[in-house]
Amino acid sequence: MTIGRIAVIGGGAWGTALAQVAAKAGRDVLLWAMESDVVEAINNAHENPVFLPGIPLDERIRATGNVEDVVGCDAALVVTPAQHMRSVLEKAPRCDMPLVLCSKGIDERSGQLLHQVAAEACPGAPVAVLSGPTFAHEVARGLPTAVTLAAEDHSIAKQLRKAIARPEFRIYLTDDLAGAEIGGAVKNVLAIACGVVEGRGLGQNARAALIARGFAEMTRFGVAIGARPETLAGLSGLGDLVLTCSSTSSRNYSLGKGIGEGRDAAELMADRRTVAEGAFTAPVLAKLARECGIDMPIVDAVDRLLKGAAIDAVVEALLSRPPKSEGI
Repeated sequence: MTIGRIAVIGGGAWGTALAQVAAKAGRDVLLWAMESDVVEAINNAHENPVFLPGIPLDERIRATGNVEDVVGCDAALVVTPAQHMRSVLEKAPRCDMPLVLCSKGIDERSGQLLHQVAAEACPGAPVAVLSGPTFAHEVARGLPTAVTLAAEDHSIAKQLRKAIARPEFRIYLTDDLAGAEIGGAVKNVLAIACGVVEGRGLGQNARAALIARGFAEMTRFGVAIGARPETLAGLSGLGDLVLTCSSTSSRNYSLGKGIGEGRDAAELMADRRTVAEGAFTAPVLAKLARECGIDMPIVDAVDRLLKGAAIDAVVEALLSRPPKSEGI
């Protein structure tokens, strides 16, 4: 299999950054965006001023507003919001090309991981997952980044890596799709919690403790559904967790910070053109954890906060939990 032309399905900041990566790697890129102003700006001015302003885009990138135009591409990077992935893939005209899922979340209606959603929507397509600590503006500028690419078929994974990897965009391979996805989904919820700590002024000690205990929750849940601990301790798990829980460049962290400052979660999300996926993941993740008997108190706390629970009461409940031995 030779990958010469790559489709990018989703014209937000991350989709645009990945289009830039693929173009710099020598691929011709067709980017599908829902927003007509994004399509026009990419084609006429070689920029995405809506979602990734100030970054000149490679002229190999062309944009379209018609998802059917991806016919003829050799692989697709799927970068739609997690909750829209199923509907977008079902509209795509060709489902036998490799699909690289680059979004992070859990389908809130079915409770499925995204590679399971893609397998149902496009049963003939090989599916891979790309995940890791990746702020879009840094990737688009060519700053050093390392990610995990998970695929069951190692030969396809190697071809995909060959097509898009660059010295500054380093790709590590695994066949653990569940592990790569769980890290990306759970860290978004934990980033909201860390933002609450920042917004409430609870201090750096509290944030560090929350990251450590949050990683324990991520590992418990991941291992219970078949993920490997070493994947969760890698780029797509711990690596992404540290990045997203430490910067206001993270949409989830910023959402949590606003909640910690006393603002209404629904209003904060209504003001956003971009999506804080953790807000959609938290309820379904908390529900799955309860059904499986997995202890995830931080995830449960975020779920309660998003539903309007009082911050001080939620924090007090966490701090009042009975002491236990440290461990996963």
